[in-house]
Amino acid sequence: MPMKSSAAKLSALFAMALLPGASVSASDVSDTARTLHERIIVLDSHLDTPMMFDDPAWNILERHQPGDGTSQVDLPRMLEGGLDGGMWAIYTPQRGRTLEHMRAARDHGLKRLLQIHRLVAAHPDRFELARTPDDARRIHAAGRRVVFISMENAAPLALDASLLQFYFDQGLRMLGLVHTSNNDFADSSNTPPEWKGLSPAGRALVAEANRLGIVIDQSHAADAVFDQLLEISKAPIVLSHSSADAVHEHMRNIDDERLRRLAARGGLIQVNAYGAYLKNTQAAGRATFEDYMQHVLHIIKVAGYEHVGFGADWDGGGGVQGMEDVSLLPKITARLLQEGFTEAQIAAMWGGNLLRVVGEAQRVAAGMAAAATPQG
Repeated sequence: MPMKSSAAKLSALFAMALLPGASVSASDVSDTARTLHERIIVLDSHLDTPMMFDDPAWNILERHQPGDGTSQVDLPRMLEGGLDGGMWAIYTPQRGRTLEHMRAARDHGLKRLLQIHRLVAAHPDRFELARTPDDARRIHAAGRRVVFISMENAAPLALDASLLQFYFDQGLRMLGLVHTSNNDFADSSNTPPEWKGLSPAGRALVAEANRLGIVIDQSHAADAVFDQLLEISKAPIVLSHSSADAVHEHMRNIDDERLRRLAARGGLIQVNAYGAYLKNTQAAGRATFEDYMQHVLHIIKVAGYEHVGFGADWDGGGGVQGMEDVSLLPKITARLLQEGFTEAQIAAMWGGNLLRVVGEAQRVAAGMAAAATPQG
């Protein structure tokens, strides 16, 4: 994306400084805010917590302390913070693209998928796999945690893209094409372009995801990928954990013009709480809850609340001073109430918008299937 002028940067920063509201501490969360937060479906679209499943000593039923090197998400803190679940990520680092690397990525992805299923099987009274928005609502009503499955980096599919059907059958409902390096499907935002957006294999993968009803996740992909996804995807896309370039210019963030186009196509951005994406942490120190809310409020102003949600990158580097783990999520609800948002608007941002996009992808797939069925 084009570099912004110094004057434009200063103007954006000055505008953010004039936003109403003040930082909310945990003790400032009112009974009204907590009651609202507990009543609605609260989902996060990018939980990297499945990486913890490799450690046999780590127990999701036990409460861990933030910053102790374990995790930011566990059942006690989910209950304390009113987090009802979300998208649990099958994250695969991009190691290389040789046959050996592709086999390793394939095996890694399948292992992580199995681990997520084991979580659900081991604790059926606490967690349940969701395949549809109605599943999520039913699971929430029953007091269990919602487990949607997502994939961050499509490297596990590079050896055999037909595995996407198997992943779908096992519950995959969101697919991120790439991570911090270019792969066989798309260019990353972190590296010089190789494909000028999507590769031919990437375009085919998007078409297959549309056919199956899997939401495409643009986070980590290059701007050219964003532009091409809006052109070719038959369903709305999601940015599962991204922030605002106008507030802090970063290769992982998205500019306002693209935010408007995302909203116009019915898409969704889930705001990331990774500190380095929120501010220049090297020059200005650790990012804070207020830094995070500046991104949230700016994106709402540009895209509209109907196209905004939360994907804080928990256990993947997310978390800021004043919101170190999921136990503090009610602070966001309190701040949104302070800013004048209604219960319906807050409910949409916390889970309704994500369920809408998942449902829309499934409706598109059903329509494609019906169109392909011969009429007798």
